[in-house]
Amino acid sequence: MGDFQFWLYIIIGAIYLLSRFLKKPEQKPTDVPEYAPEKPAPRFEPPVARPRPSTTAMPTFEELLREITESKKQTKPEGRSQEYTNYEEVLEEEEEDLEDVDYDYKKDKVALEYEEAKQHAFLRPSLEETLNIKDTDTRFEKFKVFNQESQPNAMDRYLIDFNDMDGLKKAIVMSEILQRKF
Repeated sequence: MGDFQFWLYIIIGAIYLLSRFLKKPEQKPTDVPEYAPEKPAPRFEPPVARPRPSTTAMPTFEELLREITESKKQTKPEGRSQEYTNYEEVLEEEEEDLEDVDYDYKKDKVALEYEEAKQHAFLRPSLEETLNIKDTDTRFEKFKVFNQESQPNAMDRYLIDFNDMDGLKKAIVMSEILQRKF
């Protein structure tokens, strides 16, 4: 059975490889035009650099400093003064405090009931005073009904059979019955 499956897989593999090699390569149809959108997206053009002076040499430090100071003068806004505003003084409304400072918890209904229960607790008899030993069921083994009996384990039975010669003979016969020939 195993040899048949092996040869079947080999034949299927060979047929697959032959079909891949003999297959013609796909050709693009020439009559289909390529996609060209009606409104092409604008192309990115890098920013144009400022033309440098015609001299090929690097500008000197003084020229660079003069150029920087001129650009600062051009971009600096005139007539603008900074005002200082103290935000701590400008307080329109403070948030309302939600804490009730004048609340007296002793007037609350829950607190009154708690205090009343505390007073009555000392007047009631305790559990030790009310307990009578004659009212208690003191029989032993009353929970024995709930114990589960242990189920015999099949593995233990077979291990016990291995200890004597008759059990060993049974095990050999059983293994021959259960062992596959093919």
